Amino acid sequence: MTDLLVKVVDSALVDFEDAEANLNEAVESAIALLKELAPPEITDPIEARFRSNASDILSVVQSLRMINTVPAVTMEVVTGFGEIWSAQTLHAYLQTQGVPCDWIDAREVLVVKSEAGNSGLGEKGAASTGGVTPLWAETASRVAKWWNVSGKKQGFLDLDYTKSSPIVVVTGFVATTSDGVPTTLKRSGSDYSATVFAKLTGASRVCMWKNTDGVYTADPRRVPEAFPIASLKYDEAMELAYFGAQVLHPSAMVPCIDDNIPVYVRNIFNPAFEGTVIQGRCQSLKEVGESGKVKNWRSKSGEVPIKGITSVDKTALVSLEGASAIGGANVVEKFMGAMANHGINVLIITQASSESSITVAVPENEGKRAVEAIKDAFELEMSRSTIGSISLLEGMSIVAIVGEGMAMNSGVSATFMSSLSRANVNIRLIAQGSSERQVAVVVDANDASRALRAAHMAFTLSETEVSVAILGSTGYVGSALVKQIAAQRELLAERLGVACRISAAGNSRKVIIGKDSKDSRGLDIENLPKLIESEDAMDFDLDLITEMMEADVNPHRVIIDCTDSESVSKYYNRWLSNGINIVGPNRNVGAGSLDYYKSVVSAQKENSVNWGYESSVGSALPILTTLRDLLETGDTVHTISGSVSGTMAYVLSHISEEVSFSDAVRRAVDKDYAETDFREDLSGRDMARKVVILARQIGLDVSLEDVEVESLIPEDINTKAYKRESLEADLLEDIKVVNDYMFERVKAAEADGRHLRYKFTINVDTGKCKVALGSVQNTDPLYRLKANENLVAFETDRYTVSPLIVKGAAAGPDLAAAGIFADLLRLTRAFTALQI
Repeated sequence: MTDLLVKVVDSALVDFEDAEANLNEAVESAIALLKELAPPEITDPIEARFRSNASDILSVVQSLRMINTVPAVTMEVVTGFGEIWSAQTLHAYLQTQGVPCDWIDAREVLVVKSEAGNSGLGEKGAASTGGVTPLWAETASRVAKWWNVSGKKQGFLDLDYTKSSPIVVVTGFVATTSDGVPTTLKRSGSDYSATVFAKLTGASRVCMWKNTDGVYTADPRRVPEAFPIASLKYDEAMELAYFGAQVLHPSAMVPCIDDNIPVYVRNIFNPAFEGTVIQGRCQSLKEVGESGKVKNWRSKSGEVPIKGITSVDKTALVSLEGASAIGGANVVEKFMGAMANHGINVLIITQASSESSITVAVPENEGKRAVEAIKDAFELEMSRSTIGSISLLEGMSIVAIVGEGMAMNSGVSATFMSSLSRANVNIRLIAQGSSERQVAVVVDANDASRALRAAHMAFTLSETEVSVAILGSTGYVGSALVKQIAAQRELLAERLGVACRISAAGNSRKVIIGKDSKDSRGLDIENLPKLIESEDAMDFDLDLITEMMEADVNPHRVIIDCTDSESVSKYYNRWLSNGINIVGPNRNVGAGSLDYYKSVVSAQKENSVNWGYESSVGSALPILTTLRDLLETGDTVHTISGSVSGTMAYVLSHISEEVSFSDAVRRAVDKDYAETDFREDLSGRDMARKVVILARQIGLDVSLEDVEVESLIPEDINTKAYKRESLEADLLEDIKVVNDYMFERVKAAEADGRHLRYKFTINVDTGKCKVALGSVQNTDPLYRLKANENLVAFETDRYTVSPLIVKGAAAGPDLAAAGIFADLLRLTRAFTALQI
């Protein structure tokens, strides 16, 4: 109704007939509701008053076109009728219920004063009453007079209050000045009205009936995991309200504090729920300091130092820089004086004393006025060039954490800032209140939702949720990974407090994207293959997937790349640059163009994200992890050698008089050990790519063409164009030409008491890399290599007598998937590191 009445006033400046139509709509809707609730003998006089009010409103707004502006008092007078009509409507209904009741027009009893420059209706959802405060003595006198007159007339004074009590409906939002001019408590001020009258009447409690289950830990529209807070202190509630928790108004707590009147926030649509109770004061800093020494908040098991996380949108930053020549105190005085004189609502202020630079956060719609105010105040200094610059940065949001437990608890700010860093949220300004009950930051508005969710998860107010897109989800490895995630999903939530939400999945043809990425737990992982082939699926589009992941407000986003696609690998730089983590065995980056590899590594470091590709070398074996540990602990690696092809380990261990080379390859293919085009294995290209990845880990600028490779198949077979549908059969037939040669190599090695192995060597000192067939004696770690194993030996300064060996099964999609899953788990542990 208030919005509609605002529309009446605004439209009157342009088209009076339009204003009249809007007013008729407002009045007729109010009368229609009134008639639904009470009979004509009750509603007729009220309807007459409504129509009389409408006539008065029309007279007021009719003059606006003449003056071509809307005086603040006009807007306040007109919009106040919404509450006046609502109060009378409820009173009419109560009269039909046979209960003692009456209504009060607050303009007749509530007398207020406003600070200079704070006239007008105010912004919807604003966190301020615009400096409006009740004149308590005058208001109390008027309320007592009303009670003695109307109460006596209604029989209130004769009631037995042990059996029944009167219901008095009071208009919220509206008031009057000491001069008798109608005014308001500004937009969202009805909560303030309620607590004002609670204080005046000595109420035992105040109940705010809202459309949510109390005050939430965060805005549930932006943080789906948010939940109602059972209790708050007045101070905490005011901080939350000031920083944007629109379910409350910051001034509403003030009248209740002196008499410790509890304020309940409950849901009109869920009255059985207890909601939130607000009562009591937080300890002062002096009291907190006397209570004990500082402790890290994580050491207090089960205690969370904050109550909620909230935000103020549509904010701007106004900065005055380089005013050191003027003198700090003078700068602050003039700056803040300019803000006050022009009625600018300063939300946050920070100052850099080294340059006498000041930055304030203000409502975005006041940003340009603030800049002009500063220019006027510092006109002389600007003409003398003693000020560097005055700037305005719009499109900002304030994000704040609030809670009494922040005082005298270390690590709270660190947790907050680290969570934003992990979410790739850039902080423009930081401020902490002197009460130590809140820390606020200013971030880009586009990052606000991600910042809210990141902080909410970091303080264990909700389980950590990871948004995951799986590419290649129907392939051998992808299918195995999907099964493993599905099987371990509940365990992940229980052990790590991590919810894995599949937001997209696809193969080379189709992709399915979750329709409601904010509220749902993602795609049904049990039925991904069916979903990808369903009518809801779309043609595979990497740009579409990328845009979806970039738009996802979840701070923890992961793309799992189960493909070996070069086209997919070209998106790595963009994904990492946008704060999206990557996991997967795709070797087209790790072993691809050296320049692109370095740019991807740089993007990863610059954006504090993870690129997990452990599975690209040894499936589930911790080969890269072991190598990184050696390097990071200061060891020097001299040689890396071994075999990282489960396919070739299997083939070479099965060649015999009964089993030819081509038969052994067929068996490896049947076991899903080999690549789809198993020439990758037989030509040595697969192992060579893994060698490049390893070599680059130790700082060698090696490319694929730098690796000396012995192919096990002729060049004509390696370059031959096969039809996709007959690749396997035709290739198995063609490689029979090397059966005799391979058998002879195996037998020759065995004759010398050796085994034939497909082995790689990286000589760090010379920078040479080689992949070749070789016979190994029984002292070589590769001698006892089993049919499906990989082995890597590290010879370092520490491991000179005997190399450090990583060895184990590594062939097949299940093990490859396990390696990817392990990378995902390492990543989620990093997401939850601050919570453990």
